Amino acid sequence: MTAGGPEPFPTVRGSLRAMTDAPWTGDACSLVDSFRKGEISPLEALDATLAAVERSGLNAFSHVDAEAARRVAAQADVSLPFGGLPVGIKELEPVAGWPYTEASLVYADRVADHTSTHVHRLVDAGAVLAGQTTSSEFGGINVTHTKLHGTTRNPWNLERTPGGSSGGSAAAVAGGLVPIASGGDGGGSIRIPAGFTGMFGLKSNFGRIPKGPFTHQIPHTVTLGCISRSVRDTARWFDVCNGYDPHDTLSLPRVEGWEAGLGSHRQDLRGKRAVIAVDLGVAVVHPEVAARVASAAEALVADAGLARVDVVVSFPSALMEWAMSNLVTLAADLGERYPACEQDLTGEIMLGMNIASHHYDLAMAAAAERFRVEAHEVMADLLDDVDFIFASTNPDVAFTAEGPVPVTVGDVDLMEKFGDIMRVGANQGNLTFPANFNGNPAVSIPVGTFDGLPVGMQVIGRHHQEELLLDLALIAERERPWPLVAPGAPL
Repeated sequence: MTAGGPEPFPTVRGSLRAMTDAPWTGDACSLVDSFRKGEISPLEALDATLAAVERSGLNAFSHVDAEAARRVAAQADVSLPFGGLPVGIKELEPVAGWPYTEASLVYADRVADHTSTHVHRLVDAGAVLAGQTTSSEFGGINVTHTKLHGTTRNPWNLERTPGGSSGGSAAAVAGGLVPIASGGDGGGSIRIPAGFTGMFGLKSNFGRIPKGPFTHQIPHTVTLGCISRSVRDTARWFDVCNGYDPHDTLSLPRVEGWEAGLGSHRQDLRGKRAVIAVDLGVAVVHPEVAARVASAAEALVADAGLARVDVVVSFPSALMEWAMSNLVTLAADLGERYPACEQDLTGEIMLGMNIASHHYDLAMAAAAERFRVEAHEVMADLLDDVDFIFASTNPDVAFTAEGPVPVTVGDVDLMEKFGDIMRVGANQGNLTFPANFNGNPAVSIPVGTFDGLPVGMQVIGRHHQEELLLDLALIAERERPWPLVAPGAPL
């Protein structure tokens, strides 16, 4: 194969009918349609999911409440948007009565006493909570391997990671266990695992889906959403879950009709300006991955009728600013437990807390704020010239399941000064951090494979224009469909 030559996805798409002894391998919306047609019942679909989770070697679920789920499925109102649909919930989100460990030994015995607004809205829309999907500890790194739950694996290759922090959700959806699962993205934690597993992921405008109750507001980077098999699944998820809630004072007013409006913005897209900057001027991207992303970007620009422009794209590297800013909220979470709990933490989180405890001061906080201002200006200036930024989602395909996160030469220099915490903040995060720092929406679209593993293309858009990103992704989905589950997923 020549460098950058096509390595298309396999033709597997997922069934539009489900066998009752195997989990559903179509998208979420098609399963709800089958419920409504009487082709399969919610209880049958749930039992198939539970059986698949039980025999799966992916380690994508950390908790399953089968009895409660079956009660809900047996009484499901299939007229609701997600009526009867088995859904996975990322373990960083509280569900009353479920473990609330945040994937950490520190909270191994904690049980949630409340349910998040996000999950409440899913339940109100008819979703059946099948179980809790694994995450990296406190959502801190992009590999799902913890002291509490062990290693979560990528269904495309069990020796590789599904990424993180929403790694369990990505593995569960790509592995055919559930058709859709919740995620959160504070530095790429929806887009990174979506890219590594060949799934679709939208990191929405900051504030689109409310956090809370009892939520941290700083560092103003975290958004909620899902990892899905199709664009319409994600659109329906946001139709159900978006909108202001007083427990999150930064949440946005409700918007309507994302699923119904899919495909209706084709004319709005024509002539909009796009820049293809695979590395965003800051990351080191594997040449084969870069070639596939560039080819897919050129095709989508042409298919959508965008006007390609050439402008300089050079985002600043996040480095310590992202890590230290997020560790402030972790310190608030741990409270008086730290530093006595230090040995219970995974290595990267332990080092990060140690560095923050000894070096985070007013000067470092000021430097982080100056960085945020600089990052905002870079994005604002760029979006004066373009409407969409096309880039790679990840610098390479999925790495080893147990980690550690790979590093570049520049990362090694930083690690000598600051330790392994730099694994989360340098090259591996440089492609996804910008949209988090600036609150912009961004999607990861599957665009093929390299070395038998999925490659994701990221598209960053203007604030409050998720619907245009969804329509771009819909064009890509129709022109170059991707598998709805990993070929040969170990069901």
